[in-house]
Amino acid sequence: MWLTLTLGIVALVVLGLAAYLIAVALLLVETRKNIAGIADALEAVAGHTTPLEQQLVTINGALSALAAGLETADRHLGRAAAAFQL
Repeated sequence: MWLTLTLGIVALVVLGLAAYLIAVALLLVETRKNIAGIADALEAVAGHTTPLEQQLVTINGALSALAAGLETADRHLGRAAAAFQL
């Protein structure tokens, strides 16, 4: 009787552990698929953003030129304001 009860409990524990391990394995497979999808998406983003580097260099140069022009205009307006005592 005790042997049957002990073997039944051991069987339940083994089945529980087996079910848990199977569940973990299935979740790991799903996680692997998700991570692969994320990696693919990141590679796509890297491919799409590569051309931006040269465009940003061009934009930065244009903004620097604009800033220089605005500084010149600011100096001229400052002199005009001083001349008119504003």
